[in-house]
Amino acid sequence: MIELQRITVNPEVMTGRPSIRGMRVTVATIIGLLAAGASREEILRNYPFLEEADIEACLAYAAWRMEEYEAPLAPVA
Repeated sequence: MIELQRITVNPEVMTGRPSIRGMRVTVATIIGLLAAGASREEILRNYPFLEEADIEACLAYAAWRMEEYEAPLAPVA
């Protein structure tokens, strides 16, 4: 199973956006690169401090977030 522990959220890093292992690379950056057609090899070449497992964790995190459901709160009387 993919380690979601690689994805961190810290208000002092990238204003709290989900990042990879506390670094200044966000999940959205990696997902965006993949969506734009970048290969995993290309991403790893451009970000040599990342690992293949980081890309897998980004994909798993994005899939997990897509499954979330936001229910409206009942109005307070």
